[in-house]
Amino acid sequence: MELGIIGLGKMGLNICRRLIQGGHSVVVFDSDSEVLKVAQKENISTGNSLEDLVKKLTKPRILWMMVPSGEITHSTILNLSDLLDRGDIIIDGGNSYYKDTQSMADKLSEKGIDFLDVGTSGGIWGLENGYSLMVGGDSVTYSKLVPLFETLAPSKGFGHVGPSGAGHFVKMIHNGIEYGMMQAYAEGFDLLKSKEDFNLDIQSISEIWSHGSVVRSWILELISDLLREDSSLKDVAPFVQDSGEGRWTVHESLNAEVPIPVISSALYARFYSRNKDKSFSAKLLSALRNQFGGHEVFKSK
Repeated sequence: MELGIIGLGKMGLNICRRLIQGGHSVVVFDSDSEVLKVAQKENISTGNSLEDLVKKLTKPRILWMMVPSGEITHSTILNLSDLLDRGDIIIDGGNSYYKDTQSMADKLSEKGIDFLDVGTSGGIWGLENGYSLMVGGDSVTYSKLVPLFETLAPSKGFGHVGPSGAGHFVKMIHNGIEYGMMQAYAEGFDLLKSKEDFNLDIQSISEIWSHGSVVRSWILELISDLLREDSSLKDVAPFVQDSGEGRWTVHESLNAEVPIPVISSALYARFYSRNKDKSFSAKLLSALRNQFGGHEVFKSK
């Protein structure tokens, strides 16, 4: 299949590479000319503007966006919609707020442009391992794009989860669960590290747990890799950022009156880390975010 990809950041370029490896034809655009040069060095077809990108695609066009959520996504979709025709398809693969997605789907529908929201998980490792894809939107439009999803996802790693907004809603909850899992691991390793009279090798323990234990997971494997490099994480500041999905999840729980104490506490722990926290758990959380998502790490002073 042929498609255009907008946004070549932490995940966009690797999505492009995986699609090309799978035999698809891709044209890309990014507002950062230096990033476009990286694509050009790999002989990936590029557009020098949204208009140029659209002109290089055959109708009906497919445009996959991987840009930061919020105003950038909103303005990019609106600008793009003015360049497209009825029957073209826009895919938002970023972490947009699901209610914004629902509103955008209605606006695009008025123009006859099909819209899918694809919650995309896999981080910077997706090129090698594949991406988990949670797709919201019209089921007929979804069925047209199954060959793309089959290329990007591992076996059984994608699916149509509901109407417009559902893909981003499911991804929001996924990220909330991720907050809780990361916090539990971080607290556990902090407690292990505090038992000085046992002189525990926490990297070795993480390796043991990664093989056969009920708490094994990909996150734990990343923890093991981090601790192998530096078991004290001495260069990592105990300052943990958040990208917004955890806040949205907590807000949703308040509206739904569904208690989520673990996820809420995990979010508050990140807030606390920015004030007085000097714990190892905060260091581990910050390092983990960088390990799986390429997020910024503040260095210890």
